This record gives sequence, structure tokens and C-alpha cells, in this order.
Amino acid sequence: MTKFVLDMVDRKILSELDKNCRISTILLAKKVHKSRETVKYRIQQLQEKGIIQGFITSINPNKLGYYMFKVYLKLENIPEEKEKFLQTLRTDTAIYWIGISDGAFDLVFAVLSKSIPEYYSNVNSLLSGWKHLIVTRVLGSMVDTEQYNKKFFLEEKNSKVHTFGGDIFSYTLDPLDGKILTLLANDARIPILELSRKVKSSVDIVRTRIKKLEEKEIIIAYRIAVDFNLLHKEFFKAIVYFRSLSQKEEHALGEWMKCNPHSLYYIRSLAPWDAELEFVVDNYPHFNQIMNDLKKQFPHMIRNTEHLIMISEYWMPAYREILKGSEK
Repeated sequence: MTKFVLDMVDRKILSELDKNCRISTILLAKKVHKSRETVKYRIQQLQEKGIIQGFITSINPNKLGYYMFKVYLKLENIPEEKEKFLQTLRTDTAIYWIGISDGAFDLVFAVLSKSIPEYYSNVNSLLSGWKHLIVTRVLGSMVDTEQYNKKFFLEEKNSKVHTFGGDIFSYTLDPLDGKILTLLANDARIPILELSRKVKSSVDIVRTRIKKLEEKEIIIAYRIAVDFNLLHKEFFKAIVYFRSLSQKEEHALGEWMKCNPHSLYYIRSLAPWDAELEFVVDNYPHFNQIMNDLKKQFPHMIRNTEHLIMISEYWMPAYREILKGSEK
């Protein structure tokens, strides 16, 4: 696989796009001190090389009445059956995200459901046909997730925090909201004029609707998906078990994650463990160094850790399925 070395201009462009990929090319050009034409060309090149995989609108399913549950699996070494199982998962409209990994688990996926009984029934039905493949399964529930900008582009020490999950709200989307969200989900960088034309509404109305979706925290951020492998980076998930966690300690851990230049997510879970911390790093020794620093910073809090290296991840049908009911 070809790997690319980014110059500082590319890094600045990627950093700004991950903070808000709907930023105008004119404003982005001012921020990186280059011409509009140069910035437009650079973005196109980053896409063509496969470094930018897409422009993502982060939508909070909890605001639309969905709980997010997690399934962690250790699988038998039967390659043909693994691939068949993955194909089954990829067509399941309840699955929001899949991560293929190595380490404590081979596969992790997130399931959206309107209720706990619905989730229980769906997961048992889904996994019952694969008992010969599944060595271990662990079920969990996401409480909430703090999402950080990809600070590693510029080795930044601070980040705006976007939180999804949390309390369940069943906001009802009307057809126009649904159409807007569906288009943004597929291309967060779509120009407002093109978006308005496709949903057959005025620019002012569409802009107002987007602002309201942001205020309700249905839309929480506009980011980029990147290929970490092409950037000489590796994606690790640390599974963390706490001895205890006071409100003060939890706040301190959140601040530590927010300021770490390699952190991506801080996930609070109801599972056999207490939290999942995700990082983009240079290699395993780099990740190990971060974990050692974490343990030194919080010696009385952290009891034990495990880890996964995330090989690949996919956003699945449920990402769009939650919007279908309002598109008509």
C-alpha cells in the first residue's frame, strides 16, 4: 500500500476540515494562507489519493429515539465463515458501525434499537446462526461518547468536544429535515445551493433548518474520514477497567483525553469494563507510551487495561436507516 508524506499545508487543510468540513473554500484558504484555487486542488488531490475517504455529518441517534448498543466478538479462525458473517452484518439495517480488530476481540459492532427488548431479540436472532464461529461474545451499552477533532495532524494539545449518546429524545423530523439530513449524511460538504436545489427548497429555509438541527444536537459535527494507513498511522482502542471513579476523577480523565494530541474518542460504557479510549498513533510502542502515561497520571483510578488495534471500520446501513421514515 502506498503511503504519503503530507506537507504542512495539507496537514492544516485536513485539520480545519475535520473541525468543520462545511467550511467554505474561501475561508479555508485564508486560514491556511493559500489561494482558493490551491486549496481546492489540494482537497481534490487528498481525495484522489484516498487519504480523505469522505465528508461525514455526525448525527446523534439518541436524539432520534435510538439507544446504541455494542457487541464484542472473538471468532474462530475460519476465514471463509468470517467473510460470510461480515457479509451478513453489512446488510443488517440495525447495525450502525463495524470495526474489524486484532487483540482482545476480532470484531466490534454497534447496534441501534428503540428499546432494550428489541435489541436483545435482534442480537440473539442475528448471532444464533453463527454459534460455530463465535468463541466469545460480550454485550454492552454506550452511555455517551466524547468525540475529539483529529489533533494529530498538527500535534494540537486541545480540542473542541462533541458529545453524542446521552438521554433519549424522540425528535420528529418532517420530510424536509429528513431529506436534508440524508444528503448531508452522504456528503457533509455539499454546497448549500446544491443542497437546496436537491431538496426543492430555498437557501434561506435550508440554512435555517440546518441551524435548528444543530441547536437540537441532532447534527453534532461535520468531519472527515481518513485512511490512517496511508498516513503511516495506527488506530488503537484501549479497554479500561476502573477501581473507582469519582466525579472529580472523571472530569480529570476527560480533560487529559481532550488535551492528548492523539485521542479520538472517550466512550463511557455499561459493559464488563468502564470505558473505551481511542487513539491514532504512529505504532504500538507509541500507543504503549500513551497508556503508560495514562496509568501514571491516574494510578488510583485505573485497575487494568486491554487493547485492540482497529484494522478497518465501516459506517453501516443504520446510519441512513434512521432517517428513512422522514424522507417521504
